[in-house]
Amino acid sequence: MSEVTLSYDGAIAVLTLSNVAKLNALTISMLDALDGHLAEIDHNTTARAVIVTGAGEKAFCCGADIAEWGALSPAEFARGWVRDGHRIFDRLARLSKPTIAALNGHAFGGGLELAAACDIRVMTPRATLALPEAKVGIVPGWSGTQRLMRLVPEPVVKEMALFGRRITAERAAACGFVAEVAEDALRAAHQIAADLADVSPRANEITKAMIHAGIGEDRGAAIEALGSAAAGGSADRAEGVDAFLNKRSPKFTGQ
Repeated sequence: MSEVTLSYDGAIAVLTLSNVAKLNALTISMLDALDGHLAEIDHNTTARAVIVTGAGEKAFCCGADIAEWGALSPAEFARGWVRDGHRIFDRLARLSKPTIAALNGHAFGGGLELAAACDIRVMTPRATLALPEAKVGIVPGWSGTQRLMRLVPEPVVKEMALFGRRITAERAAACGFVAEVAEDALRAAHQIAADLADVSPRANEITKAMIHAGIGEDRGAAIEALGSAAAGGSADRAEGVDAFLNKRSPKFTGQ
């Protein structure tokens, strides 16, 4: 069985990290699987929302598997492991569909960065958040000092990254990082996602792109996507395509 599974509950896509023996620590094969599943979801026109969660009750994801990256050379670590993780997490962050991280357990290091790449988060009261990278001689590498800084107050990020302190679900909710604290985080995430049945998917997609442009998340692509969508729905676009295919001069009307 894959260590990252993709299933569907109606229009809700559910990505589950399933490396329970290692507290869902991320491996190279898991990153590759996550990348492939995200590509499928991105092109699935029937999916309305995405939930990311972990198997078991102890951990959402305890970070990157040290056995995977510990033997890498500095160049391999920076060029491959860190950049690949960034690229895949960016892909999650930039999905056009709303995403929810269901933190069924602890989220440490790369696990916290994975949760930060989702639009909102739901967290069980038993879980904690941490950035423990300095304890093994490295630094956050998958946006812990970048994207997370837009979502959590600077002193809280420093408390985790510099002092190694864990943040409780209560504090995570108080600072706005977590939308809801629920005993069953996955069930709560499903209930939130179900509300999208009454929301326009196209309006949601455009709104998410506008918000991302405002905060600098893939701003260039977001702006050009919005512009392309506006131009793509015009009569001029239809006229231009028809004229090209029929080898004639277009007659644009500005409509």
